[in-house]
Amino acid sequence: MDESRDSTSGDAVVRVAGGSRSRRRKQRALDEVRSAATDARVLETGPTGVRRHEPLVLLTRDERTAFVPASIVGRLESVVETFERGELPTDDAVAVVEHDPEPASLPTPADGPLAVGRRRALGRCGWIEPASVPDESAAELASDRPDEARSRVRDIGLLGRGRGDWSADEPVAEEWDLARDAVDEDGAREPVVVVNANDSDDRNGTDRTLLEAAPGEVLDGAVAVAELVGADDVVVYCNEADDQGRERVHEAARTVAETLGDRLDRERRPEVVVGPNQYIAGEPTMALEAMEGNDRLEARLSPPSPAEHGLYGRPTVLHTPRTMAQVRRVVLAPEEFDADDADPGTRLVTVTGDVDAAATVELPTGGTLADVRQAVDLEGRFKMACVGGQFGGLTRSLSHSPSAPALVGAGLGTEGVIELLNEEHCVLATAGRRARFAKEENCGRCVTGRQGTIQLTEMLRDIYDGEYEDATIRELTRVMGETCMCGFGRSAVRPTVTGMREFEREVTAHAEGRCPSGECEVGGRG
Repeated sequence: MDESRDSTSGDAVVRVAGGSRSRRRKQRALDEVRSAATDARVLETGPTGVRRHEPLVLLTRDERTAFVPASIVGRLESVVETFERGELPTDDAVAVVEHDPEPASLPTPADGPLAVGRRRALGRCGWIEPASVPDESAAELASDRPDEARSRVRDIGLLGRGRGDWSADEPVAEEWDLARDAVDEDGAREPVVVVNANDSDDRNGTDRTLLEAAPGEVLDGAVAVAELVGADDVVVYCNEADDQGRERVHEAARTVAETLGDRLDRERRPEVVVGPNQYIAGEPTMALEAMEGNDRLEARLSPPSPAEHGLYGRPTVLHTPRTMAQVRRVVLAPEEFDADDADPGTRLVTVTGDVDAAATVELPTGGTLADVRQAVDLEGRFKMACVGGQFGGLTRSLSHSPSAPALVGAGLGTEGVIELLNEEHCVLATAGRRARFAKEENCGRCVTGRQGTIQLTEMLRDIYDGEYEDATIRELTRVMGETCMCGFGRSAVRPTVTGMREFEREVTAHAEGRCPSGECEVGGRG
């Protein structure tokens, strides 16, 4: 049975969309809707990515869908009663969309947060039941025509997405080749595919949105990768704090096993493993350490890469849910990707910071970061953005392309977070807090990561006392950026480097005893 088609057919359907951030309000909305619905089918779906409207009630009838936001919870019974009388309740809707009779993905409004970018990987988020598996399967195509599927990914040059991906901002096909070549002739070192979904940075809702809304599609992409590298095992590594994401993956794993098992001649279903709620636990090699049960997490030396010696010594392909979703799109719809682009496809980005509500959107890599301003309302006057999560780069401008080469060239991060910060934020205090986080949270394996973060934190604090050693700080950050063992240490310097470059006068002002933004104590240590 095609579960995705069954869940979206029929004359009158009410969907209640929302994620873990609106779990209680979503349950109240569901209770209201179910108590009033007698004829219409009621479906619980995952988040759309736009928290402003969640829980979002989607009422579909006669090829039209009304989008009714969370603000009217308490009045949903009357809305559903109107709907069941054959009328589409448009008075309380933020959008009404006309569409095909049975759309496979969320109908996109003409404007508003849901209209930002291109909803491809996010296309079915908020529209389908999370545990469902789409009838069109990348894993099945990879099993039937592996050479064709492998060529599509290689020819397009798909790059990995997210700091938890070993192939972050690099072609994924190269690691797949290493994993295939590392297999023993006797089969003692069979490959394994890991979906690294452990991200403790609450700013980043990209992978969380996919796991809570469309985990079946992420797993379909992961099983497709397994087919292409010759792996029998697929493991999803989740954060212990992400209860709903883990629940959704468990449900989807059962559906994947039941739906695709016979078609792919696979007996095993994807396994779910839980890791600690620590920032370093999402770094690829430390994720492997956590999965192997090690209490002390330390980065592994590379080479060799995990594709050569990974989980329990087996060749391991390690990607984030975002990458798996992109792999699925490449295999099934290569026409959506331009092989001439330096970073083909789309990038998922969570917009947060001084905004009314965070939003996860999907931007074409040939577009501009400035489009994210349409997805949120900024509180206060815009001063700067931190692009790239915990260790993102600070910038005055959003006129950058979302592509990895463009962001890296601008000194910004590609981790999938854009924090919009208003004028109340001090650039030195912002960089200092992130340097202190790096000092406290690094694994301690390498000297430059362990001692460098301590020195950097102290040097930034010394600025408040009038000791601004500009050249020394720049040399320290250069050494850390080039010699730290893992991405944690190399990216930890980014807020300082970009902050000093973009806001040099503001940093210098602190050495003179004043904070232009007013956030810091004048003449005191930050």
